[in-house]
Amino acid sequence: MSFIGVSEYIEKEVPDWNDDVIATARFKAFSGQRSDWELKFQFWRDLILKIARHFDLLVVHSSQIKNEWFNRGGLTPLCLDHVLFLMYTEGDIVRSSDIVDPTNGRVSQLFKRVRNLMVRARTTSEGLLKDHVIFMTLVKDKAAEVVKLLSESHWTSSCIITMEKFKDMYGGTDEASAVLSYLAGCGKAQYLSINKKEFIEGLKVSLSSAAVSSISSLDCDVLHLIWTTEKLQQQLDVIDRRYEMSRKSALASLQSGDKKVALRHARQLKMATESREKYTSLLNRVEEVLNVIANAESTKKVSEAIQIGAQAIKKNQISVDEVHLCLEELEESIDSQKQVETVLESTPSYSCIDDEDIEEEFKKLELELESENPQLTIPETGDNEAAEETLASESADLLSVAFSSLGLKDGPAESSPTEDSMVPARNNESKRPMPEAA
Repeated sequence: MSFIGVSEYIEKEVPDWNDDVIATARFKAFSGQRSDWELKFQFWRDLILKIARHFDLLVVHSSQIKNEWFNRGGLTPLCLDHVLFLMYTEGDIVRSSDIVDPTNGRVSQLFKRVRNLMVRARTTSEGLLKDHVIFMTLVKDKAAEVVKLLSESHWTSSCIITMEKFKDMYGGTDEASAVLSYLAGCGKAQYLSINKKEFIEGLKVSLSSAAVSSISSLDCDVLHLIWTTEKLQQQLDVIDRRYEMSRKSALASLQSGDKKVALRHARQLKMATESREKYTSLLNRVEEVLNVIANAESTKKVSEAIQIGAQAIKKNQISVDEVHLCLEELEESIDSQKQVETVLESTPSYSCIDDEDIEEEFKKLELELESENPQLTIPETGDNEAAEETLASESADLLSVAFSSLGLKDGPAESSPTEDSMVPARNNESKRPMPEAA
């Protein structure tokens, strides 16, 4: 990341950045109560976080923020020491030296946390400028991205990955350590290692909302298998590169007429092909074992779910027949829903109807309206607002006539003679005995 890139981004985000009067006020040191400079602090805090997010910076030296990011002709903000210190005390940033390393033992991690609490209280703004700082907001976002990425390739509640693969997801070791420390602190990841022929490091990451479970011997075996697949894949990549180089060399030798060299490259091609087949066979066997383990875990979870369901049935005193009845009702509901969806999908669309047919139907409706209400005239398309007001007035008159014919008028409603004569008849009908069923 270059200083020019940061300057261009700041000028884009802050239109009045080059205004000397405004810049002078912004670059002044804080003084007085916090309420006097709260808005200025929020401005610098938000701008720092925007720059870090835009350039994807998890870790940066604090002196770089002060001396390079906001340098205007050799002038730097006098309030920036105070801003960084407040961001540190409020948890927006942490020092890289405060990061707890999950690869250490539990006792070491505990001592580190206690030490951080003691050192944090004595940290000054001058001491903060001598260390790298980590943006915790970005660390949380990166951790969520990692969990989402792993969830796309794993359908279990947790997964095992090697430390090398975890580091490859980030631009550097410091970034990976910051995210790992955050995940371990939240209980979403645990470090594990095995020491066989080689020292293998890995992580167990929870892909659900629950905390990660404790490390088991099966997790260590799975880590060894995953590490083996990665090593085999690396060997296959090397073989593919050698094969491609030998193929190009063989073609070049044939074109130049050197058959001996071409034959030598042909032998190398044959050896590379045989090696590739061997490594591919081993890789398939290891992946098959991993699939068996994954299927066993899913079968175990299904059996646990069945046991929980059986316990719930016994606890609530539900019979097997009731369970079958509920399942049948559920299937019937699903079938009904599918039938409704089928009918809706088969409903013909109106796109096949021609505009001429619509015009004909519209004219028929106009004629019917004119025959029923000779006084009502339907305006042509494009009439002015006066014609619309006339139509509204005529419609109101027609409604008044219709209501008056029904005997509706202001004040308390009076029952019509017809209504009164119908009520007793209805009452008499209700008093008649209902015929008994045969």
